[in-house]
Order: sequence, then C-alpha cells, then structure tokens
Amino acid sequence: MKRLFLSSSFEDVAHIFDDFAAEDLQGKRVAFIPTAALHESVDFYVEAGRAALAKRGLVISELELSTATASEAAAALENSDCIYVSGGNAFFLLQEMRRTGADKMIAAQIESGKLYIGESAGSMILSPHIEYAQAMDNREEAPDLPDFEALNVIDFYPLPHYASAPFETATESIVASYGTSLALMPIGNAQAVTVYGDVATMRE
Repeated sequence: MKRLFLSSSFEDVAHIFDDFAAEDLQGKRVAFIPTAALHESVDFYVEAGRAALAKRGLVISELELSTATASEAAAALENSDCIYVSGGNAFFLLQEMRRTGADKMIAAQIESGKLYIGESAGSMILSPHIEYAQAMDNREEAPDLPDFEALNVIDFYPLPHYASAPFETATESIVASYGTSLALMPIGNAQAVTVYGDVATMRE
C-alpha cells in the first residue's frame, strides 16, 4: 500500500504530515536525500527539512546520491523506515538516482509500503516523466541523463510551488504548455498531496 506525502515546502506543511503519518515516529530511521540541491544557490529548505524531521523524533541518515555507490545507496535505503527526498534540480536528482539504481529501489520500497516524503523535486520525481520540469529546472545540470523517464509510481504530475514566489511565471508556463496533455497536480507552498494506496488527496 503506497504511503506518500508530497509537498512544495515540507517545513510549511509539516503539521499536515503529522496527521497523515498517524503514528509515533520517535526513533524511526529516515533516509534523507539532499542531492537535488547540490548545485542550487538557494538551499535553505534542505536544513529546514532536516530540522522538521528531527523535531518529530526521526533519526536522520543522510544519503548523498552523487557520491554514493550503488551498494551504499541500497544499504541506506534498506535500513530506513522511511525516505525523504528534498528539493532542487529534478533532472540532476533523476540522473543520480539512475546512476546508483536508487530509482528502482525507491520505487520498489514505495510499492511495498515504505513511507515516502517528497519536497518539490522530490515530489516531481515520482511522476511517469519530468519533461514538464524544464520551465523550473535547468536541464543542463544533468548532462548524463538520456531521457526524462522518472520513477512512475504515481499517475499524475506534481507541480510544486504553484502560484508561489518566485515560481509564479514558471508554474503558469507549465500549466499553459502541459495542462491539457498531462494530469498536473498544482501544489502551493502551504499545500500537500497525500497518497494512500491509489487515492491522492489535496490537503491544506
């Protein structure tokens, strides 16, 4: 049974996560993946995410995919109770997930019921593909990524930071370009999409 918590800014919706998780998270291990933010000039949200998780008693084990081997990624993911993937460049994130095989491992663990928390790029990466992210993220940051096929564990396309600064123009451009061809799910910074099984619910 899939359990997904998809957000634009986890810090801003962590209270919604508390209701969704509906369990004592104290001492649970979270594989924290900050990779998408590695080349970003603005990355305050990575530390904010860490702090929000720690406040809930989760034990954070950082998994930096850009420097991890496939076996290191596998061990970190297998030994975790849940997975957190932070925001940044979705293309670079996908490139490094593929390089380590983390894409397939994460998809399999989601299908087996492991709790997944995605923030911004970490939400988009679950889509069938991330071609639509080009209006927000620089495709050139992932020179070794051959195509846009993503993890494909959901049948919709999260659009984080919808109508939220500084992404108002970029998100509207994505809606204009893909709104009739993709099942876009716009998510504002104060919103989250929760998925339980195959049921997706917008929460505020």
